[in-house]
Amino acid sequence: MIKAPFLYISSSSQSSASEFSLHKALFRSYILDRRLLMMRGAIGTLPIPAEARHRSSGSVDDSNKRRSHKGKDFKDAEKALHTSVQDRSSNCKFLSLKLVLVIIVCGTFLTLLLSPTSYQNEQIFSSSSGSRFVDIGWIWERAVGADPRYVSDSVINWTKIKHIVQTLVKGKQQNLKIGLLNFNGSEINGWRQLAQGAKSVVVYLDFANTSLTWEALYPEWIDEEEESEVPVCPSLPDPQVPNGYQFDLVAVKLPCHRQRSENWSRDIARLHLQLAAAKISASTRGNHPVHVLFVTDCFPIPNLFTCKELVVHEGNTWLYKPSLRSMREKLKLPVGSCELSVPLATKGRPYLGTAHREAYATILHSAHFYVCGAIAAAQSIRQSGSMRDLVILVDETISEYHRGGLETAGWKIRTIQRIRNPKAEKDAYNEWNYSKFRLWQLTDYDKIIFIDADLLILRNIDFLFGMPEISATGNNATLFNSGVMVIEPSNCTFKLLMDHINEIESYNGGDQGYLNEIFTWWHRIPKHMNFLKHFWIGDEEEKKVQKTRLFGADPPILYVLHYLGNKPWVCFRDFDCNWNVDILQEFASDVAHARWWRVHDKMPENLQKFCLLRSKQKAQLEWDRRQAEKAKYPDEHWKRNITDPRLKTCIDEFCFWESMLWHWGETNWTDNGTVPSVPAVSSVGQKKTTTASLAGL
Repeated sequence: MIKAPFLYISSSSQSSASEFSLHKALFRSYILDRRLLMMRGAIGTLPIPAEARHRSSGSVDDSNKRRSHKGKDFKDAEKALHTSVQDRSSNCKFLSLKLVLVIIVCGTFLTLLLSPTSYQNEQIFSSSSGSRFVDIGWIWERAVGADPRYVSDSVINWTKIKHIVQTLVKGKQQNLKIGLLNFNGSEINGWRQLAQGAKSVVVYLDFANTSLTWEALYPEWIDEEEESEVPVCPSLPDPQVPNGYQFDLVAVKLPCHRQRSENWSRDIARLHLQLAAAKISASTRGNHPVHVLFVTDCFPIPNLFTCKELVVHEGNTWLYKPSLRSMREKLKLPVGSCELSVPLATKGRPYLGTAHREAYATILHSAHFYVCGAIAAAQSIRQSGSMRDLVILVDETISEYHRGGLETAGWKIRTIQRIRNPKAEKDAYNEWNYSKFRLWQLTDYDKIIFIDADLLILRNIDFLFGMPEISATGNNATLFNSGVMVIEPSNCTFKLLMDHINEIESYNGGDQGYLNEIFTWWHRIPKHMNFLKHFWIGDEEEKKVQKTRLFGADPPILYVLHYLGNKPWVCFRDFDCNWNVDILQEFASDVAHARWWRVHDKMPENLQKFCLLRSKQKAQLEWDRRQAEKAKYPDEHWKRNITDPRLKTCIDEFCFWESMLWHWGETNWTDNGTVPSVPAVSSVGQKKTTTASLAGL
């Protein structure tokens, strides 16, 4: 590792024999460091073998080699400073000349060290700075051996930084101790002159392996069950903090390649430097207050350094006062999604937490379609034993009638204004799905477990409240699935999300893609905590059997079962209607379907009525059945008789759904109706108890 030499020297030093010895030692150190620097420039880009999660110590042979080289360098330096006895005997006539040369070299070196540095912006810095840090800046410039991944072109606002440092110095009885990371030599000299009472120290950090990729830290798949291997994350070098040193301020300059790459937030060097800053601050003993300052043109990782901890933000200067307790907990987790942050196999998951500050939450907007699903989800949470609050965000399109059903099921209603996705087309499925960002405005809670309204909680997952933001299951590529995720509400995080909606592109045009661009540092939880009802095209028969067993296991093995495709409540209870649609058959499972209906059947009857079928839905089911019959799908679900009592229960003014098939598919056909305050329910052939219609269920 390259270390730029730094010295602590009093400006009032007087010449003496002991000081001359010190200067000789410094000169020897300078020569050694200079040679090591040149060696790093030569070998800095060579590939390094992938490391295990914890760094292994160097071998004895390597250590001996380093000692041998070091001893040789010191001997070479000694030759430049001392004349051997034998040479003085044979060449005494050159003795005086050599001695004079040595004194001149040492004197010149000392003069360079103590000479003030000139700056164009002298008006910013006080020449009488009390900083005790002396740095040979030109040795540490990026030109030799620098890794371009770590180079930052951000322009430092010295005026702002000086004001921050002076503010932190006030009231301190001892010198303000500043740790500097990823600044070049001239910038370090700039820090040296900022304010009186500051003491700066360079913190060294080895570069990450050049072969390390973001995909290695965030793989699409890991062997969670450890059937063939135990997942292990690559390691990132730790910062080298002087033993027993406690910093008051950690300053870091971060690269931001937004101009060069659309993937700027998935940057190894950028992640490495922020984790290093977190480790430096967390290494402080006890609760000694530490501030972290970033110089960067891109926002720092919002769930590592949270905006609730943001003290100052001006331009590219970001000052945080992180919670050390929270930071230490985060740093215990794997560096990426390459390992599980929550173990899959465990006998118990004790977690107490602060129940009144934690809640499950979901959101409904633009349609009543998911009301039944949300009611079933609430029932499943209570059946799992959880007593946390249930909060549901709804917009003005959700009727009072349906809100009443949600409240009866246990949801606390919060009315919101929808947020439009500016990149969505009008009336598209994703036009209003950025409304999910409103979850971050639930600031009367510290933690939220968001759940989609189309899933069931089969086992208690309250322990996930102990996980940080964002904890979720993996999706495709390096991304997480937002169907179940832990978030930490904060108005400033909400503002961050809103500030970039016109700038950041979502990979799928929806909220999940957008959130993955903001929160690139996330923590993998087992897929059993958001298990998708889905059979992949490449699944072998054995894999399909295994999934089916998981769907139906009693007592349950899965924690959460997520229903994709046609939802159970829009099918007849007799079988999964995904079987009758060619492109949806990968989501079909009669076993998972029956599991949802078992939860439904435990609901009170006054809640089951929110899952009744409209006439148009019945017509759609019959249309799909006829298409499956024409195609003669081999599963033959199209042959099954329907016994679901909802088939003969009507909640619309127009109950003859069979006649709808005459016009099915016509673009000008509609069945829009009004929403009543009391449900309209009747059996076919009987007089209705009320004439109002129930549209939109």
